[in-house]
Amino acid sequence: MIEIDNVSFHHGRVPILKNVSLKIAKGGISALIGPNGAGKSTLFALMARLLPLQTGRISFDDLDVVQSPAMKLARKLAILRQDTSVASRISVKEMVGFGRFPHHLGRPAEIDREKVDAALEMFDLTDLSKRFIDELSGGQRQRVLVAMAYAQDTDYLLLDEPLNNLDMHYARNLMRQLRSLADTHDKTIVVVLHEINYASAYADRIIALKNGEVAAMAPTADFMREDTLAAIYDMDVPIRELDGKLVALHHA
Repeated sequence: MIEIDNVSFHHGRVPILKNVSLKIAKGGISALIGPNGAGKSTLFALMARLLPLQTGRISFDDLDVVQSPAMKLARKLAILRQDTSVASRISVKEMVGFGRFPHHLGRPAEIDREKVDAALEMFDLTDLSKRFIDELSGGQRQRVLVAMAYAQDTDYLLLDEPLNNLDMHYARNLMRQLRSLADTHDKTIVVVLHEINYASAYADRIIALKNGEVAAMAPTADFMREDTLAAIYDMDVPIRELDGKLVALHHA
């Protein structure tokens, strides 16, 4: 279980998060949504220990993100940041292989090589494995970084806007792969999304932030209500059912 207890964060005198408390059950996909400036990426960064925690507590199972040793936390939690800048003269296979470091600590074994090859195949990167990162498109680079997080083989996977730079084909494939990881490998996935319909189609639960506070949290079918979305986004969002899925017609 992920436990977030009374977490606040500020930049100078500007409050970004205000007393956020959440409990996210183990297993499945939780989508974190909300308007720009809601605090989604800040909360993600605090959960991933990319920012120092100012107040409150965050833990994954029995591991406190502040007090746990870095390598122990890295065997529990893998992350994908929004910032996808990496050293240019690293091959795709080497980059994906970095995900195994918390396990082998610089001495890779056969199991590590198998995990890397499996990640390359899962994310359609085998043919690109010898290419350098700076030779790739933005979407290809994004897939490499997701594959690296997958190769880390942790119980928890945090992804901050992983659909950035992906076309429709690869965006849908990635969400399907995340759904499969949750269903068949018992992974707990938290994903920051801008597109509410990807959350509706693939997430088990949706958490909305607005103005640095938790605005709503519910199982997906209960969350996808017109009044809920109107309160979060300050606009009317018609919802229709299509093939058993609730679709937000926010484009209309």
